[in-house]
Parts: sequence; structure tokens; C-alpha cells
Amino acid sequence: MAVTGLILVLFLLFHMFGNLKILMSVEDFNHYAGFLRTILNPILPGDTFLWMFRCVLLLCIILHIWSASRVTKQNVKGSGGRGRYSIKKSLSPNNSYAARTMIWSGIIIVLFVIMHLLQFTIAPAAFGNPHDGPDGRAGMVFTAFGNWVFIVIYVIAMAAICAHVSHGFWSAFATLGANVSGLTRKVLRLCSWAVGAVIFVGFLVPPFLIFFNIVGGAN
Repeated sequence: MAVTGLILVLFLLFHMFGNLKILMSVEDFNHYAGFLRTILNPILPGDTFLWMFRCVLLLCIILHIWSASRVTKQNVKGSGGRGRYSIKKSLSPNNSYAARTMIWSGIIIVLFVIMHLLQFTIAPAAFGNPHDGPDGRAGMVFTAFGNWVFIVIYVIAMAAICAHVSHGFWSAFATLGANVSGLTRKVLRLCSWAVGAVIFVGFLVPPFLIFFNIVGGAN
């Protein structure tokens, strides 16, 4: 779970930096979107590499969910049931609000990912944002975030993602053996908050700037 979680965090950071290109110009964002579909051409035809990458991510998500379910069952069994509680546990990072709601934030994330793929990859026309307009792929983003409904959904999803990441980042490094002292625990905790904050702000800046007509052609 730790390894798949860190892979997914790295993907989020990569995806975030790619999204921020829309703040530079429509051309920069469309060039980036086009580049993703031509990686390793002509060795691999078309967007083969992109689909291989998507399959790897899907595998990571499946393994992450499977691992999480096993860990949850083991924790419940080891603690004597869900109802057991102690002051020591309540002060632990493992019993923070983010930790206690990991399953719910995970469910929100999965539902959001499904909607996100439908909206921007699988069936964009169903959401009224086909990519064959004058602004290309960037136009899909402008259309989506010109609608306040998707802004609200995005904020909820990003809050869930960042809560999930902030605890998961700390837990992953602790699982891998980095949690060896009080100082290390503090550093890991600060890093986990920082990563969560960066992802939250980085993903929400473009939608809000688009919605308020500061960037692009949102209505």
C-alpha cells in the first residue's frame, strides 16, 4: 500500500504541474496535452504509451484499495474491534481525523476519478465539452470550470484527496521504516501537510481563475 500510494502521489504532482500550464497559454496547455499522446512515437504508435501508463495507474489503484482493505481488517482484528479507544491512540497521527476518515475520502476519490475520466477522456461530449472546439483540449477545461457545479465538486474532491494524501504520505514513509525518531515523525508530519497543501492549492488555482474569467474564456 505504501509503494502504490507514493506512486499515486507522484502522479498527482505531475498531473498538477501539467494542469498549471493552462495559466501560461492555451497553446502551452494543448502542446502538453498533445505531447502526452505522442510519447515514444514512433516506437509506439499513437497514444499507446498513454494507455499503458493509464493501465499501470489503474493497477496501482486496485492494489492500493486491496491493500487498504487488508490493513483495515487487520487493524480492526488487532485492536479488538472498532469500538475500542484509548487516549494514547487519540493522540497518534494514526488516529487523526484524516486517518479515521480514510475509507470515506477514498470512496469520494474513486467516484471523482470516474466522473473526471468520463468528463475529460471517455465521454466529454456528454458533459458538453468536446475537444474539437477552437481551444482544443484547453477548451474542455474552460467549459468545465465555467460551471459552478463542477467547481463545488472539484473542491470537495480535492479536500478528500488532500486529507487522504496528508495521512497516506506520513503512513507510507512510516511503513517503509522512515519513522525512527521523534524528530523524524515531526518532519514527516510537516512534509505530509505540505504535500497535501501544495496539491490542494495547485489543483484549485486553475479552476477558480477560469471561473472568475481571469484565465481563458469561462462564462
